[in-house]
Amino acid sequence: MHLVALAWIYVVLMMAVAEALSPQGTVLGAFFTLLLYGVLPLSIVLYVMGAPMRRRVRLRAQASAANEDRGSEAPGFPVTPVREET
Repeated sequence: MHLVALAWIYVVLMMAVAEALSPQGTVLGAFFTLLLYGVLPLSIVLYVMGAPMRRRVRLRAQASAANEDRGSEAPGFPVTPVREET
């Protein structure tokens, strides 16, 4: 996944350089080419493709937290005692 992202950034960077150096192109056009063809779509794709990994990490953290809670403290009263008014 990272290799494809690097290749895409390389292609977009070359497009931006060609835009900046062409006689009809501008540096502003090159900036927007880099932003709209490279950074924005790539960030969305990498975020979506990373969702399963984030889910696995979250579930693993929840499972380890549940294992730590089991037996770490002495069991208490299941119901809080009521205070007597004096």
